Amino acid sequence: MNPELSYCIVNTNGREHLTGCLRAIAANHPAGVEHEILVLDNHSDDGSVDLVAQIAQRERDIGDHLRLIVTERRQGKAANDSLLMENSAGEFCLLLNEDSELLPGAAEALLTAMRADPEAGAAGAQLLDPEGNPQPCAWRLPGVGTALAQALFLHRRLVTQSGGTSTRRVGWAQSSALLVRRSSAAAIGYLDDDFFVYSDETDFCKRLGDAGMHTLYVPAARAIHHEQLSNDKTSGSRRIVEFHRNRDLYMRKHHGAAAAAAVRALTALSYLPRALAALVLPGHEPGWYLLHARQAWHPAGEGIREAADAYNAAL
Repeated sequence: MNPELSYCIVNTNGREHLTGCLRAIAANHPAGVEHEILVLDNHSDDGSVDLVAQIAQRERDIGDHLRLIVTERRQGKAANDSLLMENSAGEFCLLLNEDSELLPGAAEALLTAMRADPEAGAAGAQLLDPEGNPQPCAWRLPGVGTALAQALFLHRRLVTQSGGTSTRRVGWAQSSALLVRRSSAAAIGYLDDDFFVYSDETDFCKRLGDAGMHTLYVPAARAIHHEQLSNDKTSGSRRIVEFHRNRDLYMRKHHGAAAAAAVRALTALSYLPRALAALVLPGHEPGWYLLHARQAWHPAGEGIREAADAYNAAL
């Protein structure tokens, strides 16, 4: 019997969080739902593959359902999520980062929402920081209007769509804990690997919508997201390059060159007052906001993709 649910985890040197992710799945999986657990290791060099094998051997509630995929070279999040879904057997695929931990009832709430809405192609959970504070995790799709709202400091009111207690349609939801209907993903060709990381799920949800399928935000489904990548200060500038480059790619792909140029200008402008405020606010670095402004205006440079290319070239 094919499983109804495939847990799909991408891991890149996330050994310290991967154990928590797997154990949270085992502890909080809904009873009576046939499932499998797919872990894709993105050519880690921190012993993650050995760790997965050890966990699978010691903990049968994980090992009995687990399949491990190891890539021959390091690739982007979009390509890895697509590879997982193509190799899964479930009707639904729950995309997870290695640093995401599902809380009790999360998978059940996401499944319930998707079963009740056959036109939904994806459903996102409410993400929490490690202290349990809700984080923004669903938004309106990007455009000139959303960039203007950010420049006017109205982003939380007019663009962010997570929060509250009701399940509802949103523009896009973060893929750190995103349930996807596998047939819907296959119908639109899965994720676009031109987006190495960042804006990959934005583009995915946009294409679902263009194909007549929508994205849900399900606040009853809650997951802790440790933000491993964002907390890695050594890759900070590369992340900023990648973030703005892929946001610009999204705008050019879906809205054209003129709208993309307008968004670049508005986004760069929005970071300048933040840089000024950072001069007096404790814990804020003006240089980071200025780097955001420069990259928003001219999205180019050495990003995470180039770091992966260099890593692969050295193999």
